Amino acid sequence: MLSIGDVAKRTGTSVSAVRFYSDQGLLPVVRSNSGHRVFARAVIRRVSFILIAQNLGYSLKEVRDALNSLPDQRTPTKSDWTQLSLKFSREIEQRIERLKTLQSKLDGCIGCGCLSLESCRLYNPDDSAAEFGMGPRYLLGDRYAPDT
Repeated sequence: MLSIGDVAKRTGTSVSAVRFYSDQGLLPVVRSNSGHRVFARAVIRRVSFILIAQNLGYSLKEVRDALNSLPDQRTPTKSDWTQLSLKFSREIEQRIERLKTLQSKLDGCIGCGCLSLESCRLYNPDDSAAEFGMGPRYLLGDRYAPDT
């Protein structure tokens, strides 16, 4: 078993970060007889997974959901990581496509449906994008279909 300080040192994080991840239910923790938090050595891989996932832009809720998908709250194995990374890879590809769409529309309407610019009347007459829901509908993948 490792102390919270040992986990922090080994993973390059602060003690407060390890404590926070533990409080958020991301790390299984055991209390010693004296009440201190102690962790199994495998927690090092869990913290590394958390840090990688956060670096990829995933929220702690998304990280928690990914970790909770593993049986018995175990630390991700190589096989688990392969499965999780396939999911992450698909999601990252979707993000890239949304960013490319944004990049291609930066000089014109981004499909927000705001009607605040004169040109929006060409892309979104009578706020027709509102039927798709709130937000930048065309950026989110809805397609502009002019009345024919």
